[in-house]
Amino acid sequence: MFNAKLASSTDLQQTTIVKLSSNVTIGDEEIIIIAGPCTVESYEQMETVAQKLKTSAIQAIRGGAYKPRTSPYAFQGLGVEGLEILDTIRQRYKMPVVTEVMGTEDIHIVANHADMLQVGSRNMQNFNLLKALGQVNKPILLKRGLAATLEEFVFAAEYILSHGNPNVVLCERGIRSFDTYTRNVLDLGAVVALKQITHLPVIVDPSHAAGKWELIPNLAKAAIACGADGLIIECHPSPEKSVSDARQALTLEAMVNLAESLAPVANAVGRKIAKTLALV
Repeated sequence: MFNAKLASSTDLQQTTIVKLSSNVTIGDEEIIIIAGPCTVESYEQMETVAQKLKTSAIQAIRGGAYKPRTSPYAFQGLGVEGLEILDTIRQRYKMPVVTEVMGTEDIHIVANHADMLQVGSRNMQNFNLLKALGQVNKPILLKRGLAATLEEFVFAAEYILSHGNPNVVLCERGIRSFDTYTRNVLDLGAVVALKQITHLPVIVDPSHAAGKWELIPNLAKAAIACGADGLIIECHPSPEKSVSDARQALTLEAMVNLAESLAPVANAVGRKIAKTLALV
């Protein structure tokens, strides 16, 4: 449709399987759930997160070490210290981690500490970054831009694919609208369309779309029902104390309960939720 030679699908039943670790994949029958705080704040915080999530159906941890913020005075992340915390957590708890990379100069160090590199919505059309990520041997999570069309979104993925990296996962995270009740408008129609347009896995971020934690569970269920291959959701040991995006963060207990509640929805559409991971 878009003449995206590598991203376009010729078979509606075809989905590329992207491997995060030896036992965690995206795009197969099993729905992936990635959860964790917006920002890595301390080792103690991330250990609390990992200890709780490890006992649930959640398979991977998210956490930002580099944070693009609207205000230059807002907390920008711990940087290398945050990456080292994530690396320690992934090794100790045997859970792959997903974190954002903001510039080409940071790719190498982020790739050394994470299992999947995230391109945030603000960087969806940072073409130099996309080209460089095409040469990285790590999966890439590409978030849809704030006001990007599906054509622009798919061609952003094409930049990565055309430079040699086939392991790209698309993420619908809401787009801007005239409405302000939610942070963004979650475009679930885009999820359905992308599953037809492209063979790449598609996951949904209801946290950044809703901006309000109480809306997240139903949006997450709707995302699975319409064909998403997974979810990435923000949660925090003490959401009210989060240094960023506090309003949209679930408690850890609520996150675990949500993961469990998704099983009937997944089963209804021929998918399944992962079994609880064994404690290490």
